Amino acid sequence: LCTTLSNRHGHRLATVEHLLSAFSGLGIDNAAVVVDGPEVPVVDGSAMPFVSALINAGIQPLGVARDLLVVRRPVRIQHGESWAELLPDHTPRITVSIDFHQQDIGLQCLSMCISPNSYAREIAAARTFGFAENVWQLRRRGLALGGSVKNAILLENGRVANLEGLRFPDEFVRHKALDAIGDLALAPAPIIGHYRANRPGHRLNNDLLRLLMNDERSWQRVAAADLLDGRINGLDRSIMGMGLQLDDATDGPDPSQAISCEKAPAWREVLDRVLGRTGDDTQ
Repeated sequence: LCTTLSNRHGHRLATVEHLLSAFSGLGIDNAAVVVDGPEVPVVDGSAMPFVSALINAGIQPLGVARDLLVVRRPVRIQHGESWAELLPDHTPRITVSIDFHQQDIGLQCLSMCISPNSYAREIAAARTFGFAENVWQLRRRGLALGGSVKNAILLENGRVANLEGLRFPDEFVRHKALDAIGDLALAPAPIIGHYRANRPGHRLNNDLLRLLMNDERSWQRVAAADLLDGRINGLDRSIMGMGLQLDDATDGPDPSQAISCEKAPAWREVLDRVLGRTGDDTQ
């Protein structure tokens, strides 16, 4: 039901996927996070509160070369009717389909390139969803203790119980994309490739990432500067979709460098404009 991180000392942190998704969607690969408790707060059930907080803190280049993880050969994994795969592509791309028998979900599909613009406008505000019968399972484990229709889409008897309705007509599949972006953020570098999945979940995404990393023929770790200079054969020199470019702004960070969550007003203002439009679209 969620992604949990643990270490050799037995420490565990649950529900990290929305925060990791926000980092990945905005192209941030260096940040310090302090969590007091066993899980990352769910806030409103989407990644938008984290995106807003990161923007308010500011984003700036670190002056350190960044690497990219380029998918070179397809990898695929299947669990029953659910499957996911990573395919070679010149830009980060995501295609997700879901099919639930609940009346208000049904069959939904989404396919798009991932960039800060597209992530902020189309993905970040999509909330997690759950079914009334599963809420008690989480609470018995000590999780989602603050869960309610204020921070999730709740379905009862196949219908949305939230009085305010949905933020997007296909908010369910958009949130699956949000989760996948967060799960894949556990890779050692931003992935350049096409993620495709049907009925994905956190375990499926984690197993797919493990499958990719265990097959060194399927990926290549490259310096972003080499990609931008055209020194990596078979890849587009465009950086659109790497989480490093917004609109036609010229005051953003060097895309070959890692970026951090710190004060950088010009870069923050560009994201503020994007999120301003996003907020209008999702009310």
